[in-house]
Amino acid sequence: MNFLNNIKQIWQFFLEIISSINRGNWKTSDIISQIYAIGVRSQSVVMVTGVFTGLVLTAQTYFQFHKFGMDTMTLAVNSVAMASELGPVLAALMVTGRVGAAMAAELGTMKVTEQIDALRTLNTHPIDYLVIPRMAATTLAMPALVCEAVAVGILGGYLLAVHVLGIDPAYSWDNMVSMTHVSDILMGLIKGFFFGALISFIGCYKGLNCKNGAQGVGIATTDTVVVASIGILMLNFFLTLLLSKLLASL
Repeated sequence: MNFLNNIKQIWQFFLEIISSINRGNWKTSDIISQIYAIGVRSQSVVMVTGVFTGLVLTAQTYFQFHKFGMDTMTLAVNSVAMASELGPVLAALMVTGRVGAAMAAELGTMKVTEQIDALRTLNTHPIDYLVIPRMAATTLAMPALVCEAVAVGILGGYLLAVHVLGIDPAYSWDNMVSMTHVSDILMGLIKGFFFGALISFIGCYKGLNCKNGAQGVGIATTDTVVVASIGILMLNFFLTLLLSKLLASL
């Protein structure tokens, strides 16, 4: 019964978001402010994650490929993996830990201190004022953060391969460009779009539905990180299968 009740609440929350989008009462200035807080201020953690992921992926690929004399294919593996899989997933997980948890904590604190009820008494719908700007900003910012993670991951892998591991730069670059297709890049961007929507949806839902005071805020924050992280990994699997078929012709 609890499971069915949670499904009902999630569905009602989703319908409220759709209704709010149709009303159009949200402000563009609020979305821009959230894009700065969510996107711009998340760049450092995403870029650090991306560059070290690219470095370790390049090193491990080189160690295996070197046994078979395939050194110049190292960057190709790094590029494809970062663009389509590792870049989007790891960037989303970092944003979940930083942004998703912050959303749940902020909205949860507003809920237990009755600020949400105060908004309703002022004829301001919480979904319009609190949820839509955060969801729109996260959904728009995530593809850009994915691009940064992928770019610095490939750049870090290239510098390691050429200047440390001694791989021929010309052949490595040529193989990387020829093996990395438009579909790989589009797959990463599309995944970033869906991951951003998922993170913000779970963070806002958990925050607006938390209970039991300060303890409830802590539980909502923890649940957001756990549920969103698992959801990202599961969604990544299904998106990979779906997008691989849809983008195969590109």
